[in-house]
Amino acid sequence: MHSRAVFLLLAAGLLVLGQTPACRAHGELEDALGDEDMDVEDELDLGMVGAEEDDDGDLDGDVQDDEAPPTPKTPPVPKVTYKAPEPMGEHFFAESFDRGTLDGWVLSSAKKEDTDEDIAKYDGKWSVEEMRDSKLPGDKGLVLKSRAKHHAISAQLLRPFTFESGPLIVQYEVNFQSGIDCGGAYVKLLSQTPELSLEEFVDKTPYTIMFGPDKCGEDYKLHFIFRHRNPKTGEVEEKHAKKPDADLRGYYTDKKTHLYTLVLNPDNTFEVLVDQTLVNSGSLLTDMTPPVNPPAEIEDPDDSKPDDWDERPKIQDPDAAKPEDWDEDAPAQVADQDAVKPDGWLDDEPEYIGDPDAVKPEDWDEDMDGEWEAPQVPNPACETAPGCGAWTRPMVDNPNYRGKWKPPMIDNPNYQGIWKPRKIANPAFFEDLQPFKMIPFGAVGLELWSMTSDIFFDNFFITNDRNTAERWATDGWGLKKAAEGAAEPGLAAQMLNAAEERPWLWVVYVLTVALPLVLIVVFCCTGKKTAAASPAEYKKTDEPQPDVKEEEEEEEEKKKSSPAGGEKSDGEDGPAEGEEDGEEEEEEEGDGDKDDEKEDEKGASGDEKLEEEVLRRSPRSRRVRKE
Repeated sequence: MHSRAVFLLLAAGLLVLGQTPACRAHGELEDALGDEDMDVEDELDLGMVGAEEDDDGDLDGDVQDDEAPPTPKTPPVPKVTYKAPEPMGEHFFAESFDRGTLDGWVLSSAKKEDTDEDIAKYDGKWSVEEMRDSKLPGDKGLVLKSRAKHHAISAQLLRPFTFESGPLIVQYEVNFQSGIDCGGAYVKLLSQTPELSLEEFVDKTPYTIMFGPDKCGEDYKLHFIFRHRNPKTGEVEEKHAKKPDADLRGYYTDKKTHLYTLVLNPDNTFEVLVDQTLVNSGSLLTDMTPPVNPPAEIEDPDDSKPDDWDERPKIQDPDAAKPEDWDEDAPAQVADQDAVKPDGWLDDEPEYIGDPDAVKPEDWDEDMDGEWEAPQVPNPACETAPGCGAWTRPMVDNPNYRGKWKPPMIDNPNYQGIWKPRKIANPAFFEDLQPFKMIPFGAVGLELWSMTSDIFFDNFFITNDRNTAERWATDGWGLKKAAEGAAEPGLAAQMLNAAEERPWLWVVYVLTVALPLVLIVVFCCTGKKTAAASPAEYKKTDEPQPDVKEEEEEEEEKKKSSPAGGEKSDGEDGPAEGEEDGEEEEEEEGDGDKDDEKEDEKGASGDEKLEEEVLRRSPRSRRVRKE
């Protein structure tokens, strides 16, 4: 019973845990849905169609009173009716692809320079379609369809973005439907220049910002790069943000839709978020490589180290001399003079001999191949001997070996330190305290190379208002997250899927689940069962002694074998049988009502006497009487 109860409790706990993801997803779904924008249909079919209750409580139709009630079905996962997000508020670009076309987007027809002609052309295919395992029917996106090809596509903003008093928020969604081996999914914000031509969009087209995920091998990156113009020379240089501290691997392998967001603030700070969670942040002035502003001083390129500059911290002691007994010619090892040749050593037997069973090949040409010799094999005569061939003494370390003498090292009194060129003012120095004010951009583009196809892009959005960006994210990515969460399997299915990908998890499952269950079953079912103690034994503080039990058994046997209280033995005198029968009948008629009471009293007094007798005969009572 105990083991059954424990099993039922554990099963109930696993059932509750298994329902947790669905409950959480349902809560997220209700939060993501609004009263105006989305519809949710909870279709519950309890199998009770056609059975309605009358006012009397009876059921109409063909349902009979004696028929067992049908078992209710588990409510299905809520179905989400997708509605395309609509931009609300100030924005510069918004694209959900739900029209099902590439209207407004331009495919590049250019060729990549400095590349083999076979792969130089940007001929990778793009398509607008739903995700392969979409949980939102009707939700379309831009899909990169080709592998091992160059892809380039771009679209104009509603108006160019200029960096003034408001922030810049760029966000879009990516789903690596087939995983990712080597390739990128980043966007480029193309600089607004007179030379900008979307039909000629290539890798060298000037951009202001590059942002998004990139992966090759085991290197997982999340780029944030901006091109900074030198206010002194006009040259443009790429500035790379520091690498995020967060582990990015899961975003590339879980095949879920993730929201990538970049926020640039007028105070020169930046934020990088994934799924609205901060993964990287810093300052444009201090957290970029190379730094925005060059150093005020640099090393003089014309300065050179003086000839007498001494950089040696230690030198050999010029006053040291080699000891007279120092022998530099002594060998490191010498023959062991105490060694003795083992008995039975075969000096005249070689260690290897020609194989006697070898035969010269028939096609052996001595003119071409030389004289044929049998291959060497170990000498069988040496197998039982300690050794064969000429015996030599083994070598041991020479106790007199000291090696080549060198004078000891001392501190250099002329040490001047490591020489460095002097500092001079940097002729290229400038100080840009507002790197946020970057080059304006007027288009957004994807210029990618990937070894994996079916990369899904959706819901591009560029704005200068945080609230507008958050609303767009909630209406788009938030709905996807809720739908994917509602479709997630229970805890047991997640554990099985994880174990299929990582077989070593089965060991963890056994140690954390099976082992405790086995211990509980062993504890509950194999515990030692002890017999109930008699009143006499219960009063004692020690366990019952063997002699007490034996005496108790002997007493029981004597009572069984002794005659009844009113009977006499065969040799004794007594009244005749008739008289005895008559007396017995009279006693039965007169005292029949009191027999039961007497028997009860006798039984109670007998138990008390038995208990006193056991206590009297126990070794403990004997010791007390002796004392």
